[in-house]
Amino acid sequence: MTWLVVGLGNPGPTYAATRHNVGYLVADVLAARMGGTFKSHPSKRADVVEGRLADERAVLGRCRSYMNESGGPVSTLGSYYDVEPDHLVVVHDEVDLPFGGLRVKFGGGDNGHNGLRSVRQSLGSGEFFRVRLGVGRPTGRQGVHEFVLKPYSSAERKELPVYVEEAADAVESLVTRGLEATQGAFNR
Repeated sequence: MTWLVVGLGNPGPTYAATRHNVGYLVADVLAARMGGTFKSHPSKRADVVEGRLADERAVLGRCRSYMNESGGPVSTLGSYYDVEPDHLVVVHDEVDLPFGGLRVKFGGGDNGHNGLRSVRQSLGSGEFFRVRLGVGRPTGRQGVHEFVLKPYSSAERKELPVYVEEAADAVESLVTRGLEATQGAFNR
């Protein structure tokens, strides 16, 4: 069975260093571990790396659409590679966790996350794995939308590489050891 791991984010250099793109960063680390580089999928809706992730057959994906429209490309990849939702892992930012927080779960709602909402609507189900990476909440009057589209603070940027590597470890654990063992090792 093939695993589909999709890092959510927004395409282009404008968004590359923002909190909303932490899913892309994790996908980049996983691609490097697989020894691959992202190439255009035939649908032109995503970039993919095919190969083995921790000895499991896997496809990594990064949508070419904006976060709010992630569902179409994720659904397309799932259909193309014949991956059921129970073998889909979506890696995304989470404002309800502090920066550095990490949670792995299966199923659930979208909790106001527009990327997850789009994926759930396109799949017709929320029954897929999520690797949730905390980016914290905005302070003061700044809105969540503005906050997640801003770059990390200088202190966060120093910790970000370790955080992203740990999230990639969690994805590998999930596809090889399962949910319960991964939650026990990584959820905090």
